[in-house]
Amino acid sequence: MILTTDIRVLLVDDHGLVRESVRCFLDAEPEITVVATAADAKEAIAIAGENDLDVVLMDIDMPGLDCFDAANRIRSQSSSVEVVFLSAFFHDLYIERALAVKAAGYLTKSEPPSKVVEAIRQVARGRVYFSPEISDRIVEDSSGVRLAKSPRTRGSMLSPREIEVIRYIARGLSKKDIAGIMSLSVKTIEGHTHNIMRKLDLHNRVELTRFAIREGLAEA
Repeated sequence: MILTTDIRVLLVDDHGLVRESVRCFLDAEPEITVVATAADAKEAIAIAGENDLDVVLMDIDMPGLDCFDAANRIRSQSSSVEVVFLSAFFHDLYIERALAVKAAGYLTKSEPPSKVVEAIRQVARGRVYFSPEISDRIVEDSSGVRLAKSPRTRGSMLSPREIEVIRYIARGLSKKDIAGIMSLSVKTIEGHTHNIMRKLDLHNRVELTRFAIREGLAEA
């Protein structure tokens, strides 16, 4: 697909300095228009619902709503929007979740601006783009893009929803707060927490948080 108009981008990052820095070099590109920026995933969903976008460039580790859940919601609003994740971290479970929500790209923050620009142009044309650290771990075939090897960690026993819950727990959110963010009942969150502890043989929030940090589900 050859685009005849500017590539319309939504930039999502909770760090203002990063947002403005990325916006500055994207705005300098004649084929790219940064339609808006957002400081968190919830704001990104609202903006995406109100604008005609081609690409959402989104940080992975932000407070509030989980970015992978947000990507699902954004793509449910408009299947033509492509999501590219940007992160300093590239654990297998992050990559697996990015692929599960059909992200078209995953960039590490060590990439130079020219590579970010190239990634946006590629995914806007229906292709995929992954940083070398990511592409070394994935394969692309007739069935799509997937990890070359399934993660062999305890975290791989958890469902995507349970991973989302444990990430929020590791951030110090209460069950009530998690329920509000995920639009679920407190009872449902309690059920997910019980299942996580049972699967991992953990017994309290401190152990869950330590596990999440060790497994790369949350950063220390």
